[in-house]
Amino acid sequence: MLLELSVQNLGVIESSSLVLGPGVTVLTGETGAGKTMVVQAIQLLTGGRADPSMVRNGADQAIVEGRFQTLDGEEIILGRVIPAEGRSRAYLDGGLAGMSQLSEIGLTLVDLHGQHEHQSLLQPKVQRSALDQYGQIDLGPLTEARSDERRLLEVIEEVGGDARSRAHEIDLLKFQVEELEQARLDDPNELNELAKLEELLADASAHIEFGSQARESISGDEGLIDSFGTIISNLADRAPYRELTERLRGLQAEVTDVAELMRDLVDSIEDDPQRLTEVRERRQLLLDLQRKYGDTINEVIDYRLQASQRLEQLQNHEANAAELEAQLVEVRTRISAMSKQVAKDRRASAPLFAKEVSRYLPELALENAELSVEVRGEDPADDVEIMFRANSGSKWHGLSKVASGGELARVMLSLRLVLTSGPPSLVFDEVDAGIGGSAALAVGKALGRLGGTHQVLVVTHLPQVAAYGDRHLVVDKKDDGSTVVSTVTKVEGEDRVRELTRMLAGQPDSASGNQHAAELLERAHLERSDK
Repeated sequence: MLLELSVQNLGVIESSSLVLGPGVTVLTGETGAGKTMVVQAIQLLTGGRADPSMVRNGADQAIVEGRFQTLDGEEIILGRVIPAEGRSRAYLDGGLAGMSQLSEIGLTLVDLHGQHEHQSLLQPKVQRSALDQYGQIDLGPLTEARSDERRLLEVIEEVGGDARSRAHEIDLLKFQVEELEQARLDDPNELNELAKLEELLADASAHIEFGSQARESISGDEGLIDSFGTIISNLADRAPYRELTERLRGLQAEVTDVAELMRDLVDSIEDDPQRLTEVRERRQLLLDLQRKYGDTINEVIDYRLQASQRLEQLQNHEANAAELEAQLVEVRTRISAMSKQVAKDRRASAPLFAKEVSRYLPELALENAELSVEVRGEDPADDVEIMFRANSGSKWHGLSKVASGGELARVMLSLRLVLTSGPPSLVFDEVDAGIGGSAALAVGKALGRLGGTHQVLVVTHLPQVAAYGDRHLVVDKKDDGSTVVSTVTKVEGEDRVRELTRMLAGQPDSASGNQHAAELLERAHLERSDK
């Protein structure tokens, strides 16, 4: 429901703020005063097309904001800014939003009747839903069966798909699993260890040569150990050097240990070209596997496990597939039966729905008009279209092809009187175009009835319609010769009678007009009280 509407610098409206409520709100005013600007403001909030020409003369931009209450009871704020130059901007709860987002949200909040934009009942899927709602057609079992079919197809695809695809995947997995098993991958760190071993083997002769030289320099004749012995012997009996001599003995022992370790390390290094070739080949194999199956050896090991499990699943497919295929046949049998029943129900409900909506058309000055509902396509006959013709014998047209805004608005009013669903807020513009007298009263009465289930905003020039509003807003234009400014004001009591009198006789102070206006209001009040 639209709770509040703020409009600034849109067309002839300089600044107006409206607080709206449930029931029927009528909007009246002299021709050219700017009544349609209010409708246009709502249209902009629901994703309607913006144009710089909408901006009031002399202003930099137009701003429209609307506070809505959703069906869940939450409040949201939609906004639109139209600059005099450049592209418009959309806002949702103060943040920037896309135009498609505004349109999608707007369709759940407001339906505008009288223009071809933002009318949910012009959409095929909404027309189909309207028929299903009227006929109380239960789509739950069919929807559930279709969901089961999708799930089964996904499972069948997961376990192998068709026979040709399955055979191809089995061959590929066999090759991959065999390749990975032959590689005997057990250590995730093997590649790093091979890199170290390759570095050692690649320069083995030099490692041995320099290690041997170092050992000889340490433990050979006149080497480092002998030098330590000579120094220690010379200082051993001299008191000033007693402490340092002990430290030198420790260094001698450490160097001796180093010499032993150096000997063992040199002896462990093999100058083996054949072993180097094997290491390089193994390392290249692991790099190739890593390139094919994962970024690390650990990932390659994981892939081997997954591939083995998938291969086993595919090879056991025949046992699993028979059960899945049987389930799929059963589900498709259910879908076929349910689709047939839904189509049957839709075709049975269509003429009844059309007849009930058509019953309201003569009252709304569409005496010879008819509505029909076509149900086409294979079961479950999802192709549903509401058709209309203004006169007997004329061609049928889809609702979106109805040229007259007034006719379309009254057809939509008839549909809304039959349907209880739809957006919570309904806006009717041009609903009274080309009618008057008793037809106007019938339209007013119908709108009043609709106000019992929806918030209804009606732009009208007929007092018979305006009298049925729960609240009455007047758009007033003031022209000082240089600028035109329109304001929107709520009228009650005598002010409302004067406005209805103006609409009746063109003279707000006419005594007879006032009496007639008061009678209209009284009649409308009594009829609303009875509904």
